[in-house]
Amino acid sequence: MDEIRLPIFDETDIVDARQQGRKLGTTLGFSGSELTLIATAISEIARNIVVYAKEGYITLSIVGTASKHGLLVLAEDNGPGIADLSLAMTDGYSTHKSLGLGLPGAKRLMDEFEIESSPGKGTVIRMIKWKQRQ
Repeated sequence: MDEIRLPIFDETDIVDARQQGRKLGTTLGFSGSELTLIATAISEIARNIVVYAKEGYITLSIVGTASKHGLLVLAEDNGPGIADLSLAMTDGYSTHKSLGLGLPGAKRLMDEFEIESSPGKGTVIRMIKWKQRQ
């Protein structure tokens, strides 16, 4: 099982996505601390889906090159989108009175982070945590 697609609708789905990310990350040989970083990034992104878009999907899959392999987290929703991406990626910025660590925090925890969003068209986030091949 190299790919898992998870619907995200509520808090229980966030927990499931975290657990599935840890499980797949374990098969890749990530350390406990790396698994915690991955699970935290997944939580932040999944929570954004629940709070802002109400529903979406997270797909977890294994990716790799000759020298490394990693866990790809793809989050997709058809929510309202993000009007100002640069503002949303600013530490401390929040529209729901939270700490504002979600998107910038997830970006710091993962090795690669890409986001596409526009008002009325939803959001797609692609994150990868890499592990050097032994």
